[in-house]
Amino acid sequence: MSNLSAQSSSQSRFDSLQTIVARKPKTVESPKDEKGNLIKVSELYGSSVFSLKQMQQKLPSDIYKRLVQTTQAGKKLDQEVATVVAHAVKEWALEHGVTHFCHWFQPQTGSTAEKHDSFLTLDSNNNAIERFSGSQLIQSEPDASSFPSGGMRTTFEARGYTAWDPTSPIFISDSGTTKTLCIPSVFISYHGDALDEKTGLLRSNEVLSERACKLLHVIGDQDAKIVTATLGPEQEYFLIDRSQYALRPDLISTGRTLVGARPPKGQQLEDHYFGSIPARVLAFMADFEFELVKLGVPVKTRHNEVAPMQFETAPIFEEANVAIDHNQITMETIRRVARKHDFEALLHEKPFAGINGSGKHNNWSMSITSAGSELQGVNLLDPGKTPHQNLRFLLFLSATLKGVHKHAGLLRAGIASPGNDHRLGANEAPPAIISVFLGNMLDNMLNEIEKDTHKSLNYQEAVIKLGVSKLPTVMKDNTDRNRTSPFAFTGNKFEFRAVGASVSCAFPVTLVNCAVADGISEVTAMLEAKMKTAKSKEEAIFDVIKEVIKETKAIRFEGNNYSDAWVTEAEKRGLPHLRTTPEALHEIISEKSKKLLTGLGVFSDEEVKSRFHIRIENYNKRLLIEGECLLMMVETQILPACYQYSTVLAEGIAASKAAGVNAPQTEVLAKLNQVIGAAQGELKKFERTLEAIKSLSNEEEAAKKIASELKPLMDALRVQCDLLENMVADNFWPLPKYREMLLLS
Repeated sequence: MSNLSAQSSSQSRFDSLQTIVARKPKTVESPKDEKGNLIKVSELYGSSVFSLKQMQQKLPSDIYKRLVQTTQAGKKLDQEVATVVAHAVKEWALEHGVTHFCHWFQPQTGSTAEKHDSFLTLDSNNNAIERFSGSQLIQSEPDASSFPSGGMRTTFEARGYTAWDPTSPIFISDSGTTKTLCIPSVFISYHGDALDEKTGLLRSNEVLSERACKLLHVIGDQDAKIVTATLGPEQEYFLIDRSQYALRPDLISTGRTLVGARPPKGQQLEDHYFGSIPARVLAFMADFEFELVKLGVPVKTRHNEVAPMQFETAPIFEEANVAIDHNQITMETIRRVARKHDFEALLHEKPFAGINGSGKHNNWSMSITSAGSELQGVNLLDPGKTPHQNLRFLLFLSATLKGVHKHAGLLRAGIASPGNDHRLGANEAPPAIISVFLGNMLDNMLNEIEKDTHKSLNYQEAVIKLGVSKLPTVMKDNTDRNRTSPFAFTGNKFEFRAVGASVSCAFPVTLVNCAVADGISEVTAMLEAKMKTAKSKEEAIFDVIKEVIKETKAIRFEGNNYSDAWVTEAEKRGLPHLRTTPEALHEIISEKSKKLLTGLGVFSDEEVKSRFHIRIENYNKRLLIEGECLLMMVETQILPACYQYSTVLAEGIAASKAAGVNAPQTEVLAKLNQVIGAAQGELKKFERTLEAIKSLSNEEEAAKKIASELKPLMDALRVQCDLLENMVADNFWPLPKYREMLLLS
């Protein structure tokens, strides 16, 4: 084969490089009004949302009050209210050029779903009109047969119902060519089973509120009525040029590179982190942030992340339910706007081997959102200015520790996914062990509380000695960040750092809510018992805090979670170390977990089982897709390129010998053919195992074999392919390389 024909096999790759070099940043115009005046971001905020402000302007005052009361109490919407709201929503949507509406929901696929219906209908005289009724607002019936149910329904049971969640604002999705009214909704089966991510979350929010309010009432904060989980999910992602993305079958099919040699320069110099944002990327960021602002997403922060072409966006805290909806909107908007700027956004947890992957840090806390006193808006994980406020803080901190300690395995299951398996324990993300970091100052205080007993100190003396009254002042400067901890306290919240970048936050946060609600219940019971014999309520609280500190000491760790020493220490402490997704997912159906989730009323027994089966099935499907894709790439792209180069080397050697001169490429050919042979050997083993696993009917057995047999074979085959990439002449290699995807965009 001639050099010319060999070069043509990789011409598309070189064409893509020329395209990238010629790219210019897209022009992003700042928003302007009809007169051409610039609009401030604060004025643009929520302009595509039917917010409380819009409701107050467009609804009769009595209907508005009843709607607000309904959303705050979490009760079913009255039909009369729904009818009036539906009319107002329709008129507002039509004013904005909307033609269709949909119930926007979150099936257990990790993404969102929607079925569009037009406002257009025909009246009794066959005249075309726009209509939107209260019943259409409240409920819809999409065909649900193809959504995962985890065995809760048979194939012929297709009915599923979406019901409006009035606690999350209605918004307009603008694709650039059409506008759609999106109604955030839950998704349930004909029999009322939760088929989605949102239903369980809403139930867990209610349980957490109920348990937290009970504890507050016991300690004397009688005015507390509703406690809300709050959330601020940070979102990491990669960008690569679309021309390169189109040439990578692995990125298209799986979201990550299945082969690819490490470039000489990756993230070793740490020069990308917080560096100057590239012009093309900054134009994209400005564009998608304008979109998010219009949708009422309080986007706050943007910056370069650790790896080349990795970035992060982070919002202001909101109620957890709304924050999770907004995170789904954020992911969709990042993907959509990236394409406008000739990028492809990669949200996979590990799109590139050898450099950091992407997480989604869930900053979680609890706030009193309904109270008749100064309690309104109080963050229960934020130290206050008085001993009572700080005892309350320490009590809820203790309850959180208790819940996380007791249900660490379940929380690990909540972050289990095929993508996250590449990150956890890989010296870039916390290991597959749940532990809690508090910071030296707070950790030392808990140690001091543990040492003291009422025999040597009364409550007043303890407050003075321990500096409880000075907590907020001291903690401002003494609560450090531990980037290696999976569940780190950062001053007034916990950062659940181990959640993967591509997944919905709903299930992990649901499990955190449940675990903490259980911890609060146990702390409440302990406190009520102590108060029967203690000298004062304050001393009873102190007693309970001490007991919980002792009981949960194993879960607290202040050191480097990435170290091998911590893995050994954690196992000595009895903390679960669940290394793979199949191993971790079994925690969902453990007796302890089922008792928690069903006992709180968050999931039925069938709903618990379904979440396990859906996740096991998803794991298998994703890994088998990766396996099929790797097989195809090796057989149709990588090995053919190697054969071409081998042929050219052989022809050169033959020509040299015919001319009577030395052929220095002989050694190169021998080494190349040796690695090709090794790759062929690994390919045969991999293909046999892949076919054997595909024939298995038992999902759990298949998952175990994928984790223990198939993944190691994929890694071994990749090693040989990456060696070949570094041996084959550059103009023969068909796939965009790491150095091109990460350093040229």
